[in-house]
Amino acid sequence: MNRKQRTLRTAVEFSGVGLHSGDKVQARLLPAPQDTGIEFVRTDLPDAPVVPAHITYHNPKDRRTRLLRDGTEIETVEHFLAACAGVEVDNVKVELSGSEFPGLDGSALPFLDLMKQAGFVEQRVDAKVFKLDQPVFVRDGDATLVALPTEKEGLTLQYVASFDEPGVESGSLQMDLDPDTFERELASARTFCLASEVEALQAAGLGKGANRENTVVLGDPDTVMRMPNEAVRHKMLDLLGDLHLLGARLSAHVIATRSGHKTNAELVRRLLDVMQAKETGGLIQRESGLDIREILRQLPHRYPFLLIDRVLEVDGFRRAVGIKNVTINEPYFQGHFPSTPLMPGVLQLEAMAQLAGMLLLRRLEYSGKLAVLWSIDKVKLRGGVTPGDQLRIEVETLRVKGETVQVRGEGSVAGNKVCEAVLMFTMIET
Repeated sequence: MNRKQRTLRTAVEFSGVGLHSGDKVQARLLPAPQDTGIEFVRTDLPDAPVVPAHITYHNPKDRRTRLLRDGTEIETVEHFLAACAGVEVDNVKVELSGSEFPGLDGSALPFLDLMKQAGFVEQRVDAKVFKLDQPVFVRDGDATLVALPTEKEGLTLQYVASFDEPGVESGSLQMDLDPDTFERELASARTFCLASEVEALQAAGLGKGANRENTVVLGDPDTVMRMPNEAVRHKMLDLLGDLHLLGARLSAHVIATRSGHKTNAELVRRLLDVMQAKETGGLIQRESGLDIREILRQLPHRYPFLLIDRVLEVDGFRRAVGIKNVTINEPYFQGHFPSTPLMPGVLQLEAMAQLAGMLLLRRLEYSGKLAVLWSIDKVKLRGGVTPGDQLRIEVETLRVKGETVQVRGEGSVAGNKVCEAVLMFTMIET
């Protein structure tokens, strides 16, 4: 059943220490426009860089989910993302004064309570739902994950746990997820470790913010559980949070056996491939690109104004990477400038816009339309581009609202950023 996107009614602030770093972090949850998703903002860094909660930015790290974008990292986001998924909040801006999300009591319950305190607002756009229509399978050693199509709407999670710890009972649980079930059965399940792991984890510099209130130690006779099978429930909580990185509500039956963050992320990547293939008609796979003949078939631009030579990589309609080989034969070098040839900054932006246009036209609903540049914001021209350079351009879709699309782009030469901008397009009939 379709539902509208939701965000928070008001902002809410809190603070706490990271479970692994032990660093105290100030945090603020703010309402966000529709189609924003969950965005993390590092307020402690120059220019307050933004890291979206999407599998594109997943970067593996032991025993937690980490996001990394242009050197900016956000760690241990899985419990908060699980709370967003559980309470069906789609769009939130999260300001953080450090790299690790506060652990609070080691579960998702405090985040759920904070968002309920802020209140919810229904937005005008439908929440994005991906109903799986084919099996997707992941295996890594003894860990397996399979996502299966299901006739009913919504997400069913099933987890089979087996713990390598004497005296610790394994378990299995299955549940159909909805906000009430999440709050009652999963939200308060705390993170855990095995008693035999404690010394090794401490030696590795992990768990500096862990204590008996926020971390369950399996195999320790002094441990008091909040609920039956708390460790299994927390595994399901982690899985739900990691699934939120898909960027859509998953409608499927997911069965996990001994799975952790690594295999969870791999499942999300494979689900993303299936979802994007369905949305784009299966035209291009993630690691593929386009040569100049394919570019000419998709773009109306021609000499001397075609400024993309090859598309190296296309990730659905979210991200693309292309190149422009700059030669002295470019006609604009005759006047810009004869003694010191430089590629005009406006043409660097035009090359960015052309690559973005190709990316947007992959969406089936934009088939046959033209991506017309409407506005340019946050432009920075950081370095010169001269004959012999190869301008590498990356574009990323930030927001889609009807026929209006916002794209972030940047260009670099030999690894040095030379330009960046946020471009707004409107899609028109040709």
